[in-house]
Amino acid sequence: MSVVCDTSPLCYLILINHVEILPQLFNNILIANAVRTELLAEGSYTQVQNWITQPPAWLNIQPVTTLLPDLPNKLGAGEQEAISLAFHLNATLIILDDMDARVEALQRNLTVTGLLGILYRTRTQDLIDFSDAINRLQKTTFRASSTLIQSLLNRYHQERTR
Repeated sequence: MSVVCDTSPLCYLILINHVEILPQLFNNILIANAVRTELLAEGSYTQVQNWITQPPAWLNIQPVTTLLPDLPNKLGAGEQEAISLAFHLNATLIILDDMDARVEALQRNLTVTGLLGILYRTRTQDLIDFSDAINRLQKTTFRASSTLIQSLLNRYHQERTR
């Protein structure tokens, strides 16, 4: 199972100290070289920069030699490379948060989820406390609709009480 991850989900998993759920959920985590570059970029969080300078063994950083030709310029380099990598590798899943990037990936028949989807996926394996992870996430610059977050929390609590 090959899973490609974009910059934002990886960044926030690092910031909330839950990046280790990725190898617990999936066998093979890949990022494009441009994603690594974005994680290292000036202005990125020091915690994220430190993490990516010594990436764990489970993270595979891949060069992308050929971008898909019709990706819009409004997508960042990391998103363009992540989508191209996932497409060329026929990845099982691509983890993207940006809505425009998600639309482009879906148009190429890629299976897409975002950071919230990854966190929610952990509930069946009790890898993390979902409510605590959401609380930590809300203390960062991560943005998602409060309705979506509340809906996921409600569903999580309903499942826990069954």
